[in-house]
Amino acid sequence: MTSTSQWTRRGSAWSAAARTPMGACSLALVVALAALAILGPVLWGEQAAAVDTNAIGQGPSGAHLLGTDSLGRDIFYRTLVATRFSVELAVIATAAGVTVGLLLGTLPSVLPRRAGRLITSAVDIAVAFPGLLLALFFAVIFGVGTRGAVLAIAFATAPGFARLAQTLAASVAGRDYVSAARIAGVGRLRLLVRHVLPNIGEPLMVNATISAGGALLAFASLSFLGIGVQAPRYDWGRLLGEGLDGIYVNPAAALAPGAAVVLAGLAFNLVGETVAAVVGGRTPTARIPARPAPPARPAAAEEPTAKPVLLVENLHVAFPRADGWTVPVRGVSFTVRDGEAIGVVGESGSGKSLTGLAVSRLIETPGVVTADRLEFAGTPLLRTPERELRELLGTSLAMVFQDPTSSFNPTRRIGRQLAEASEQHHGLNRREAFARAVDRLREVRIPAAERRARQYPHQFSGGMRQRAMIGMGLMGEPKLIIADEPTTALDVTVQRQVLRLLARTRETENAAILLISHDIAVVAQTCDRMLVMYAGRVVEDLPTADLMSVPRHPYTRALLAATLELDTDRDEPLAVVPGRPPEPDQVPEGCAFAARCPAATDRCRSEDPVLERVDRAHRVACWHPKGAVARESGREAAYGGAE
Repeated sequence: MTSTSQWTRRGSAWSAAARTPMGACSLALVVALAALAILGPVLWGEQAAAVDTNAIGQGPSGAHLLGTDSLGRDIFYRTLVATRFSVELAVIATAAGVTVGLLLGTLPSVLPRRAGRLITSAVDIAVAFPGLLLALFFAVIFGVGTRGAVLAIAFATAPGFARLAQTLAASVAGRDYVSAARIAGVGRLRLLVRHVLPNIGEPLMVNATISAGGALLAFASLSFLGIGVQAPRYDWGRLLGEGLDGIYVNPAAALAPGAAVVLAGLAFNLVGETVAAVVGGRTPTARIPARPAPPARPAAAEEPTAKPVLLVENLHVAFPRADGWTVPVRGVSFTVRDGEAIGVVGESGSGKSLTGLAVSRLIETPGVVTADRLEFAGTPLLRTPERELRELLGTSLAMVFQDPTSSFNPTRRIGRQLAEASEQHHGLNRREAFARAVDRLREVRIPAAERRARQYPHQFSGGMRQRAMIGMGLMGEPKLIIADEPTTALDVTVQRQVLRLLARTRETENAAILLISHDIAVVAQTCDRMLVMYAGRVVEDLPTADLMSVPRHPYTRALLAATLELDTDRDEPLAVVPGRPPEPDQVPEGCAFAARCPAATDRCRSEDPVLERVDRAHRVACWHPKGAVARESGREAAYGGAE
């Protein structure tokens, strides 16, 4: 069942690629090339070989579209018939070069170090020489003729391919599963075939497809120089060389085989690019190995509130590795309602930004996003076609990134970048869209908005760029604004201005806000509710109004204790959270915070607590949640005391 599903998805990916302009063009060229290679000698072989002594060296005519050669043979038919031999030789040379390169590139990863270094050094020396120069060198060694040319091009192609294979194999050879296979006594050849090659196959396949175009050109070059295909056989390169002798009398005799080489090489390169797009853009289909969530406990009935604008249930974000998956976001669930402001806090690596990117559909391949439910404005984000999503998100979702400098195109003026959204989604012409952009810049309190709209991003200060980013989000009618660290690297005055602007936007547009921040104090002042994340999970969800009095999770209290205020006792040591968060691929069994929590028990280390509701507006994932505690300095307050 899974295999059938994978093949179906792969087939749909190839079908989608074939419908793109590049894919359609490459498909048409390859089909035409294959048809000529198969049918050319059958249909026109006799005409191409027919000698007409009465029509020697003629130019194009009704009888001979491209004229005739020195024996009166039709050049047009000879060009068509030469397709099979030219393509056949290029494919054979590429296959031989890829095989030799693959061996040279992968053997150092399994051979003894000294032998591996010797092969690597030889490859490095060979790569330093141009490919065509190597081909000429090997052609002299192997001798003039078709066989010598095939071997020459194969050995000239091998070093570049070996370098690629070497780099890819080196990234795999150090994996634990390769070491385990060696310890288990697996032979070196079996180790190479079973454990190294399957993990580097896709990029090698793409490179091999593109290399075929280069081999075709190299073969034509050798035949043109007279050291490739010899009479009576002929390929495009030999035809080109013969036609060049009479180019001033009949230019078509040289242009036809030259055009054939260019078109065939273009076909191979376009196929390679299409394969790269499919292989590089295909979403991995294997299941993400996530630990099963603990069964949900009965929760208190929740009173109906405002309509949800964002609904997230059991969100996972995973990235493939050679030996499995890294899952930095593990089962996140929350709801953002109309006009609500929610803050997401936690240490670096807790999964805050990835969560924001996932709900914005900005996780790029090979990242994988899965969820039981992921809905924005009632639309399922994971199942809706891309075109519909672009329209919905382009008008109803605003994203404010941490670094506005990198979020603006440095080569385009600010006003034009803002206007682009209205031109795309609202059908406004260039002048109307620019006027709307100026209006939005005024709305976010940028002085001299019309003049500023004609400036470039580098002419804006950091705070003004951040406000312009918010203005870009207001070009539509945003239902949700996701602000990812919007005040980082800003001074406190500008930080306050940006936060006030977000609050005013929320009031005037009735837009919900998802504010991602390291600063728990900023979130407490700006948001209605706070999500505390740790190691890819939400460990506490509580109203910010209750933040100082009823935090239940030890991690939340530790973050509060580490927050400096004006009344912080400077004679006391600063409170810190001991230890460090686990790496995304090394999350322990049980509660991820157990290693840093002084109240942890054996149950905490073996069972992962579920995020359960403790009252109508408060959820916590902890086996030993605390009751209300008074805020005081020091580590004891940070954890509310150990039980």
